[in-house]
Order: sequence, then structure tokens, then C-alpha cells
Amino acid sequence: MLVGTIEQIWRHPVKSMAGEKLVACTVDKWGIPGDRGWALRDEATGEITNGKRIPLLMQCAARYRDEPTDSAIPHVDIIFPNGTRITSNDLQVNARLSEVLAKEVTLWPLQPANDKNHYRRKTAAARIVGPLTRMRSFRYLLPKLTSVGTMNRQMREMFSRERDEPIPDISVLPQELLEFTSPPGTYFDAFPIHVLTTASLKMMARLNTTATWDVRRFRPNFLIKTIDGIKGLVEAEWGGRKLRIGNVELNSEIPTVRCGMTMQAQESLPKDPSVLRSIVKDANQNLGVYASVVQSGGISIGDPVDLV
Repeated sequence: MLVGTIEQIWRHPVKSMAGEKLVACTVDKWGIPGDRGWALRDEATGEITNGKRIPLLMQCAARYRDEPTDSAIPHVDIIFPNGTRITSNDLQVNARLSEVLAKEVTLWPLQPANDKNHYRRKTAAARIVGPLTRMRSFRYLLPKLTSVGTMNRQMREMFSRERDEPIPDISVLPQELLEFTSPPGTYFDAFPIHVLTTASLKMMARLNTTATWDVRRFRPNFLIKTIDGIKGLVEAEWGGRKLRIGNVELNSEIPTVRCGMTMQAQESLPKDPSVLRSIVKDANQNLGVYASVVQSGGISIGDPVDLV
């Protein structure tokens, strides 16, 4: 069933910084080559960090100096909010990032998946709870464990939830995410591909007319322009179904649970907490869908997208 066409393609060279629009890309099992190829580590915690913890990151931007491949992550140019630039191979890059972000950080390219310590969360809770998530019976208990006490407070802080708002069911996320800041070998939040539709953005704009529902707030890889007649939060119902885009096939995994990054300021976009409040209230906390790659290939602007 035809659901639309590819309207935008996005790649984000540095995790949580503004991305770059593409007219075409390749996709392999790790997503778009170079997407989230770099990330910052908070030296106070020793963990890979993001825009949830350092919102000013989202007012920075990054561009690759050369085209990435599935085997090589090139250096990037980083553009700071005041327009100044620095390259990732500049000896002063970490000092400059730390100065601008007012936090001691270091810039890291992707490390091998077997370097587990690079991706590991450093809190005591993660060291204890993380390994337990490998047990199906423990993951079944997570909604109850996170509904009260310390874990509930941590979840509310992580996802920027108000006291009267629900928190996400983290048992549906990849099991390694309580132990690691991202699936080892990647800097993705959960899965290699993130898809969003214009139908969902239009729906949210009708529900909250005061907010700017700009695609940049939600950082998808692919924005699908839905065909006439398709309305509402359509991708929320795609779980377990496949999307075919030319010779590429994606498996829709889970709806994309939203956090405080969606409300933070970006270039030409002011901070707007109502964006997240609306998603929690009107969209069951989710907007978009995470996907894995079943069949690799190429994708270009205008390619038709079929739900199969």
C-alpha cells in the first residue's frame, strides 16, 4: 500500500547537534553511513552525553568534511551558536567545546562494539539493573519498578515528565539501553533508522496551534510526505510492519518515545515546553517510529514508500 514519498533525508554527524539534509543516501544494517558518527562524552560522569543533558548542544551544528562510508567516519566541521567553527581534528576542539557548553566534554568518533566500557552507563543503578535486563522476566517487571521510588524519579528526569504525566514503558526498548548509553557500536538512541510522517506533524499542529512543529525538533532520518487521505498519527500503528522504499526494506520496530530534546531551542526555533506536553497528552508520548534495516540499498528524495 502506497503511503507517501520521501520528502526529506537527514543525517546527523554529531549526536544531538543539528544535522544536514541530503538529496540521496545509502542505507545498510547500521542505517545511513555517518549518521551519529560522533558524540560527546561528559568527563564528569564518564558517559556519552546528549541534548537531554546539555541542551545547548542542539544549537550547535556539524557537517562532514568528506562523505562517510560504512567503514570510515570522516572528520567534521562544528559550527557554534555564534557562527564560529572548529574541526574535529583541531587540537583545541575539546577545550573549545567545553568552553561553549560550560561543561568538560570530549569529542569521540564511533568506537568498536566490543569496547563496552566506552558505551557503558556509569551509575550504580545501571551496573546493577543493566545486566538484569537480559532476563525476560525482569524486563516484564520494569513498568512496576519504574512506577515508584528512585527509578521513577530518574525516569521522569530522563524523559522530562511532569509529576502528573505518565512515563514511558522502557521494557519495549532494546534491552541493552539500561546498561549502555546506546547500543554498543552505535550512538543511536535505540534503532538505526527513525521515520516521521507529514500526517503526524499536521495532526500535532492541529492539536497545538501555538507550537512550531518543525521537523528539526524530532530529528528523523526520513520524513515521509503522506498521500492525500492519510491523516493522523499513522506511523504509530506500523509496529511490526515493513516499509519498502525502492530496493530498501525497513522493519517498523516501535513508536519513537519523546523526551525533553523536542522542546529545546535550536537555530530559529525557540524553547517550547508545550511541544513535549502535547506529545505526552495527545500522542501517547510518541511521535514517529524507529526502524531496523532488513534490505540495504539507496534512497532518494521523491522515492515512493509502500507499507507491506
